[in-house]
Amino acid sequence: MTKKQNTTENPDLQSSTDDTNLEGDLLAQVEVQIEKIAERQRQISAKVQIPHPVEQIWKVLTNYEALPDFLPNLAKSCLIEHPDGGIRLEQVGSQRLLNFNFCARVVLDLEECFPKAINFRMVEGDFKGFSGSWCLEPYAFGESLGTNLSYTIQVWPKLTMPVGIIENRLSKDLRLNLLAIHQRVEELASKEPYV
Repeated sequence: MTKKQNTTENPDLQSSTDDTNLEGDLLAQVEVQIEKIAERQRQISAKVQIPHPVEQIWKVLTNYEALPDFLPNLAKSCLIEHPDGGIRLEQVGSQRLLNFNFCARVVLDLEECFPKAINFRMVEGDFKGFSGSWCLEPYAFGESLGTNLSYTIQVWPKLTMPVGIIENRLSKDLRLNLLAIHQRVEELASKEPYV
């Protein structure tokens, strides 16, 4: 059975800036779909348009150790040694759920396919399975270039994790993460000198 839903409701977002209207508008532009792959497995996808070239978004996504500086609920992201010389990343997500702190740790092997995709899969962690990809697709608006950014994960929680809560939390987190990436790209672009 496949369940698809496009959720565009505004999650409880506490603004850390004065641009609450901008954040609300952007959140509405982040599309989220949830697909039931199996009883306890979900595929969750989110996408947003960012009015900046692929290279700028790529730079933000691949600065792995800086991700906790702007991604909500990401407590740790650090590169660790890969036995075969690839890219291996340890990440810890942390948040408050139903009056208790929930932390999840994953060690991911990443494959960068510049400028189109970053694929990842869990090699160790708190899920039975966790994999996915970032996809970047250029588009033109006027005389400028923008990027369609999509993020897809396949998650298989362990039996001790309620799948409904994980599904709900991850779909909200994906929306907030894409918004945070959009804002980070805007912030960095505004600091670049004009040529």
